[in-house]
Amino acid sequence: MDIQIVHGPGNAAARVALDGGETVTTEGGAMIAMSSDLTVTTTTHKKGKGGILKAAKRLLGGESFFLNHYEAGSQGGEIWLSTPLPGDMKTMEIDGAKLIVQAGSFVAAAHGVDVDTGWQGFKNLLSGEGLFWLSVGGQGSLVVNSFGAIYPIDVDGEYIVDSGHIIAFDETLDFKLSKAGSSWLHSFLGGEGMVCRFHGKGRVWCQSHHPKSFGMSLRPFLKPA
Repeated sequence: MDIQIVHGPGNAAARVALDGGETVTTEGGAMIAMSSDLTVTTTTHKKGKGGILKAAKRLLGGESFFLNHYEAGSQGGEIWLSTPLPGDMKTMEIDGAKLIVQAGSFVAAAHGVDVDTGWQGFKNLLSGEGLFWLSVGGQGSLVVNSFGAIYPIDVDGEYIVDSGHIIAFDETLDFKLSKAGSSWLHSFLGGEGMVCRFHGKGRVWCQSHHPKSFGMSLRPFLKPA
């Protein structure tokens, strides 16, 4: 499998070239175009391991209820994938260590990658960013997307990130939600509200734009339904 990200960071797309018999799993609706001999199978989880409970958990996490599995014929093939919002895409290699991915950032993964939804407790309910994170493990390539540019932050100790700007982070990092300012009043008047305080050693991948803030900025210009 060979993955190329083109037209980033503003309008990225991913070209996934598959060898004969290879399979790539994608989020529902991610496909732009594909070779005519690719076979498509739709399930509620990993190919051959569908499960309604796992699918329901993904749905609560902001992902599609179904996943599409594209398998190349004997001659191989390719598929082009898009992002829901204008921004960048990134290929990440999963090699045993787990990665925690924010809901909505998952695009595609190799067959050897396992994507599940990990419950993170009521602290996420308070963040307003979703009840679930996606827990990604196994072996192979993972493609994530962002709203705007993607940039990494290496954490060694403590680091604070607005929860709406998080794409993914290493499972080695722990975090808790807290106020951004010196008081709750200052936090909300400053427009920041809740932030994630990461602890430990690892990496956080961030997106330069905040989808919810972007939506709020459009509200004055939208006519009532």
